[in-house]
Amino acid sequence: MGAVVSMQQKDDIDGKTEVMQKQLAAINSKIDVLKAQYESTAAAVRIQNRGLLSEVKPLEKKGEILSDQLLRTRIIAPSDGIVLTQYVREGEWVSPGKAICKIANLDEMTLRAYISGDQLPNVKLGQKVNVYIESGDEKEKTYTGTLSWIADKAEFTPKTIQTRDERTQLVYAVKIKVKNDGHIKIGMYGEVDLSPKS
Repeated sequence: MGAVVSMQQKDDIDGKTEVMQKQLAAINSKIDVLKAQYESTAAAVRIQNRGLLSEVKPLEKKGEILSDQLLRTRIIAPSDGIVLTQYVREGEWVSPGKAICKIANLDEMTLRAYISGDQLPNVKLGQKVNVYIESGDEKEKTYTGTLSWIADKAEFTPKTIQTRDERTQLVYAVKIKVKNDGHIKIGMYGEVDLSPKS
């Protein structure tokens, strides 16, 4: 069964419906305006961000360059060791590539020795040898060394060899690595026993 509505009530309902439809249209219009503003603002932000983002990589690169330049102002020794000679004092200007000091690692010393052509067949790289160094009061201290280099060409005996006969012979230079306990100093003389060691 249908409800009976007066004409007055129908007009009121129609009027309210029309007002609500106008309000809904106004709200939809406002939403469209806000969407347009949002899109416009988002586009402006994207353009602004693009400008900022385009500055980020160059700034990062500049930061890397500055970090590298700062690292290059530090003096770092290529290896551990003791400063033997200092060529430059603190506060002095130094050009790139100029030596500022002479460093030696005295933990492992390299002894240079000379062997005759007769001894050459009896030595090989990596061979263990005994090295004798004078330690004062005519006592010798014995060290174990490793043959690390053998010259490929003969040369005349160095002038530090005492007798004329020995200086006229051809010899081969060898290098022997020896662990230093603090007693071996640069320039000290020693003797090498080339007989094979275990």
